[in-house]
Amino acid sequence: MSTAALTSPGAVLADLLPAASASRARVRDAALVLGGAALTGIAAQIAVPVPGSPVPVTGQTFAALLVGASLGTRRGLLSLALYALAGMAGVPWFAGGASGAGGATFGYVLGMLLAAGLVGALARRGGDRGVLRTAATMAAGTAVIYAVGVPFLALSTGMPFGQAVAVGLVPFLIGDALKAALAMGALPAAWKLAGRRG
Repeated sequence: MSTAALTSPGAVLADLLPAASASRARVRDAALVLGGAALTGIAAQIAVPVPGSPVPVTGQTFAALLVGASLGTRRGLLSLALYALAGMAGVPWFAGGASGAGGATFGYVLGMLLAAGLVGALARRGGDRGVLRTAATMAAGTAVIYAVGVPFLALSTGMPFGQAVAVGLVPFLIGDALKAALAMGALPAAWKLAGRRG
């Protein structure tokens, strides 16, 4: 398949990596899934506590969205599923080196899994090709993370939903806007570079 065909809508950045045969494609995809999980786990170690909130500012949400956009729906979901399952099994790569299920912030991990799938699907439809489309794609993924994470936070801590929004969503909006701005520059630029090399 030519690079021109791969850079058309329907492809994601990971599809640009060559695989000469079906068996090599499976090895490539397994490596991408593992790499996406590891990237998310490493990014989760960038954790800054937020006063008054059990939820820190981390790099893992940004990594999860980039993994979904770069790998596509299936590989993105598998990466974040591996991240979640390994963390539940004891790998200390949730925010700040935590592991296990059921903590107050575990809903955000589940939300990231769903968000990676959604962002991957949108990227396959060209949602990562232009600045505005990338912004909308990142906003949709971020909304999914909060749609799962904030109610889980409220249920797991017993706090009222309004308080969960106040401590688990509002303090992070500026950071999320900055992460979206980074993605708005990085993803379309990667596609332009790929097009030039084709």
